[in-house]
Amino acid sequence: MPTIARSEMLIRAPAAAVFAAFVEPAWLKKFWLKKASGPLAVGQAVQWEFLVPGAREQVKAVRLEPGRHITFNWSDGTTVDIRLARFGRATRVTVEMTGFRGKSAADEAVGATEGFAIVLCDLKALLEQGTSGGMVRDKARLIAAQP
Repeated sequence: MPTIARSEMLIRAPAAAVFAAFVEPAWLKKFWLKKASGPLAVGQAVQWEFLVPGAREQVKAVRLEPGRHITFNWSDGTTVDIRLARFGRATRVTVEMTGFRGKSAADEAVGATEGFAIVLCDLKALLEQGTSGGMVRDKARLIAAQP
């Protein structure tokens, strides 16, 4: 049975706004990333630089359905699947990450679940209150301070 990391959050914003926040560099830099080389586009590699010093990743979108679905691959072969669905006046955001391999798969999935939960909480604050809660930034500081 494959190992799956899963995080979910209700965000009181239109699905189109949530979609844009995960695709557009200007939005990504408000809550998750330090830099993005461009917007996600199917089949194109994009470089993401995270708030943790030295943390970089190449991602490639494989599915983009505005307001509904985003799927991208990390350079290590794992896949992130983000589904957006209307939930009353909110958007239900479900993130699943798959493709973990080896003996550390369970630990990696736990870390990914925690990471995406923090990302979703920070995005929720941004879209509902108009400003990042600094949760991703603060977690990045803790990671950078680890021996």
